[in-house]
Amino acid sequence: MEIHENYKAKVGRAVSKVRQEKGWTQAELAAKLGSSQSAVNRIENGRQNISLDMIDDLNRALDCSIVSVNSGQTLSFRVNGGRKLRGSVKVNTSKNAAVGLLCASLLNHGRTVLKRLARIEEVFRIIEVLNSIGVKTKWLNGGRDLEIIPPGELKLEEMDLVAARKTRSVIMLMGPLLHKYAEFKLPFAGGCNLGARTVNPHLQALKHFGLAVDERCASGFYTCTVGEVSEGDKQVVLIERGDTVTENALMAAALYPGKTVIRNASNNYMVQDVCFYLEELGVRIEGVGSTTLTIHGLRKIGKDIEYYPSEDPIEAMSFLAAGIVTGSEITVERVPIEFLEIELETLREMNLQFELASEYLADNRRTRLTDIHIFESELVAPLDKIHPMPFPGLNIDNLPFFAVIAASATGRTLLHDWVFENRAIYFTELSILNAQVQLLDAHRIYIEGPTHWKPAEMVAPPALRPAVVLLLAMLAAPGESILRNVYSINRGYQDFAERLSKLGADIEVVKA
Repeated sequence: MEIHENYKAKVGRAVSKVRQEKGWTQAELAAKLGSSQSAVNRIENGRQNISLDMIDDLNRALDCSIVSVNSGQTLSFRVNGGRKLRGSVKVNTSKNAAVGLLCASLLNHGRTVLKRLARIEEVFRIIEVLNSIGVKTKWLNGGRDLEIIPPGELKLEEMDLVAARKTRSVIMLMGPLLHKYAEFKLPFAGGCNLGARTVNPHLQALKHFGLAVDERCASGFYTCTVGEVSEGDKQVVLIERGDTVTENALMAAALYPGKTVIRNASNNYMVQDVCFYLEELGVRIEGVGSTTLTIHGLRKIGKDIEYYPSEDPIEAMSFLAAGIVTGSEITVERVPIEFLEIELETLREMNLQFELASEYLADNRRTRLTDIHIFESELVAPLDKIHPMPFPGLNIDNLPFFAVIAASATGRTLLHDWVFENRAIYFTELSILNAQVQLLDAHRIYIEGPTHWKPAEMVAPPALRPAVVLLLAMLAAPGESILRNVYSINRGYQDFAERLSKLGADIEVVKA
């Protein structure tokens, strides 16, 4: 039996992606297959007949399942909870910075190497999209760094729509593409299921650079047209202080040959990373870290550079929460402290005992890092509600961790998740693990602690952070729990279960 013609290209892209992630050449893969480099080249370009036996050979050579035929398998975590964690863990580079930097790399006609790039599903999806439109990528240094070389002309008509629709980050291609095409289409964005999230702030920002979008089209695409742009300085006031909105506006301004002032800009960590990258490319930006950015754009960018994304404050908070809810003493290293200061003050109020090491600079020489050592603590509920705010407030993505932390504290805590329409509803699933949760409305919940956690079998919600919260609660619950369909976690974390296991957690990855 041979694979249908339409799947040859998909199999080829999958083989190419995994091979590059492993840092192998085509010749090295051919040697493992007992085949020739030309045969591997034909496979990766969709020009080789592929039998099921060949699929098995590729799976074994690449040590992963590139194609599952009628398997219907999903990944799950089997957790033996109630164990103390110990030791230290290093924070990886930021997922949210990575996707913004990948989109921004389209602005550069030169070679970009992103160092120690996060190797997670969200990043792989954007790489697949870039590969499909002609961008060459290659994993270097054992898969730690990603080389990006854009083509002379992108092939937007060949975009991998399946990959593009799995990530909301695809909308950040609008900023770079409006400088290259008078007309283009992008598929509607996907990502976490957190309720309807309008793209209107993006459109309002990018209209200053000539972009007009018909978002009502029933075909499942944003149909974009780019008109004439008036010369002179531009004033862009964002109607929403969103991270991706600001990044889109930054990327549009980077190739506008004049001065652009962006007001009400997000100054969050991933936005700062995009600013640092653009500055390395020669774009002058004033006000980095503030809500007013002044960008002096260039007509063309063509520079070979290497850039280190900064560490991920959300991953840092994830590991801190794991230690807190299991009553453990651990050290989380390489924490971008500037983006966790409010979280730590909130935890201090809740009686968490911790120590901060001396600060040092990240590899980008801009971001402040520290190591945080936490001790087993008797937590108490805070006096006031816990709610997120734009940076420098408590990070929107870190609020969910306070649900499981509050469930471990003595007293009643009010969480107000005002940003997303239905994320607070996911927190009620902690009650299945015996937490006392009262849903007041779609945005507010009361959590009464301390919780005597009990194990359970559950399906992970489709939203990234709420899924991680359930996993952390399972770590605290004595006995065996199962969290099924954990794709949402793998979408945003690299080897999360394995790294928790190195701290002493008992987590088994199972296929079901």
